Amino acid sequence: MAVTARPARWHRNLSAKIAAIPMIATALVVFVGGTAWTVLYSFTNSKLLPRQKFVGLDQYERLWGSAKWIISIQNLAIYGAFSLVFALVVGFLLAALLDQKIRFEDTFRTIFLYPFALSFIVTGLAWQWILNPDFGVQAVVRGMGFESFTFDPLYNPDIVIYGVLIAGLWHETGLIMCLMLAGLRGIDEDIWKAARVDGIPVWKTYLFIVIPMMRGIFVTAVVLIASGIIKVYDLIVAQTGGGPGISSEVPAKYVYDAMFLSQNLGQGFAASTMMLLSVIIVVVPWAYLEFGGKARRV
Repeated sequence: MAVTARPARWHRNLSAKIAAIPMIATALVVFVGGTAWTVLYSFTNSKLLPRQKFVGLDQYERLWGSAKWIISIQNLAIYGAFSLVFALVVGFLLAALLDQKIRFEDTFRTIFLYPFALSFIVTGLAWQWILNPDFGVQAVVRGMGFESFTFDPLYNPDIVIYGVLIAGLWHETGLIMCLMLAGLRGIDEDIWKAARVDGIPVWKTYLFIVIPMMRGIFVTAVVLIASGIIKVYDLIVAQTGGGPGISSEVPAKYVYDAMFLSQNLGQGFAASTMMLLSVIIVVVPWAYLEFGGKARRV
């Protein structure tokens, strides 16, 4: 009796692979091609229009010699570190509170998630008014009799980035809370019962049992927060415009200003390439540890 040969591996799900060809082609042309084009022209002296006159590392030397770029990097590091930590911690704490089956849970969940439905421009303008010393928080508190109270972060170059951070956290924490709440609702109730029977404190149950089980949720949350950190632009434009002076500049705004205001494409491409390099430095080791380790264990 003849044995039918098994189909070759590449024949499996052939129709799905054919259907994916347009998407793959688009990704290669638009994303990979666009990235390669940006990196290539970052080594040119392109101004208003692209030029193929290569100048080596001149654009990068000028970039790292710019005080505006250095301040942008510092602001991004401050904003990113605090945004990542506080969004995760506050989002998880809010989710843990809502997971206690409190009354009006749907109402609270809607209130906390509502800011995420707004654009960053609307969020930035709203918090620009709230933090305005003439009619915002400072004016309200002084109107209550505390004449010496001062709270004007958007007008103080030393702490302006923290004023932007407040608006960013208000915007994104609700989404993180919903992700965490979904993860908590997926924890088997028997785990909580067993922890109570063993006399394990609630905080230890969260810290050593629940949170490790929610690793995938935390990874997703970190990716979402990190993507927002790298491309933060709208909040800066809406709240401060990069001021006072250049004290609240960020890399994304530097790229926009270089390319469209200064009409220096080469400088904008160099800044974009450095942003891409920073993402690669973070993502590649993480992806290797996350997926390469699993492949070796299998």
